Amino acid sequence: NRRIRRYLVCRLKRPEARDFSHVRFTPGSDLFEMALQSQIFVDKSGLIEKTNRCVRTLQRYLCVSRPRRFGKSMAADMLAAYYDRGEDSAPLFHSLKISNAASYQQHLNQYDVLKVNMQEFLSATNDIEHMLKMLNEYLIFDLKEQYGQVRFRDEKNLVQVMKDVYSYTKHPFVILIDEWDCLFREYQQNQEAQKKYLDFLRFWLKDKEYVALAYMTGILPIKKYGSHSALNMFTEYSMTDPGNLAEYFGFTETEVQKLCEKYEMNFEEARAWYNGYHLISHEGGTRKVYSMYSPKSVVEAMQKRKFGTYWNQTETYEALKVYIQMNMD
Repeated sequence: NRRIRRYLVCRLKRPEARDFSHVRFTPGSDLFEMALQSQIFVDKSGLIEKTNRCVRTLQRYLCVSRPRRFGKSMAADMLAAYYDRGEDSAPLFHSLKISNAASYQQHLNQYDVLKVNMQEFLSATNDIEHMLKMLNEYLIFDLKEQYGQVRFRDEKNLVQVMKDVYSYTKHPFVILIDEWDCLFREYQQNQEAQKKYLDFLRFWLKDKEYVALAYMTGILPIKKYGSHSALNMFTEYSMTDPGNLAEYFGFTETEVQKLCEKYEMNFEEARAWYNGYHLISHEGGTRKVYSMYSPKSVVEAMQKRKFGTYWNQTETYEALKVYIQMNMD
């Protein structure tokens, strides 16, 4: 309600205000709260303990790639709610697994958060130049609106604006980028557009002290051009190499068993339908194999009390073939 009032006051005072749904500065906890209140919620807050280990370290750049409807956006919403210093989100997390972690209080609501959905920017523009121009302008507008008291050295330079804000607040940013790879799916053959996009991300994020954590989600691995990657500071976590994040890439077998018990569904049948992924994790010298289930399929089956092919209604096999034929390293 506070955010709604602020929005309405802003619109009344500034009739020329633009639509900022593509980018959220201090995005708050609304979307994560909706997930918590859903009929089926599986606690994946342990992911926060993993990202906390990376905050303000040289390993603060994470890129997570997995299929559609595998919980990427929900995870980003959860991270936004946890790190955002714009409001007290402790009541949302007090009963979740992360509340027992040693790092829980240290990072809770301690950072300025920028959450960007790249697909929305791409859909709203006609080419890469327009997309990057809009992204740059929207981010700067939002930062200036939030920190009007700061004297900016260059109001058109996003990196300088963020440096000036950080210098003033001493609070670094957690930057969450959803659908980061959408441009590569839309501009598969346009290497110049891809290069401009990667160069923008590198200039914005790499070696910047105002970045406490950069967390990107997508479907594809990081694109290389030439012999190097423009984003070589990122640690990649994928379905084939999930690292210590394997258990957060979908529903584990134990989680599906509990849901089947709750909804009186046959677990062996659920396994036959949806146990399609086996992820290998190495952490602390221990090798673990996770049987991973599609969250979309499991949730639909539990709610409808009927097993079916729910996931491929959101992603066609033809699209998967296109991704494979892109032949990224």
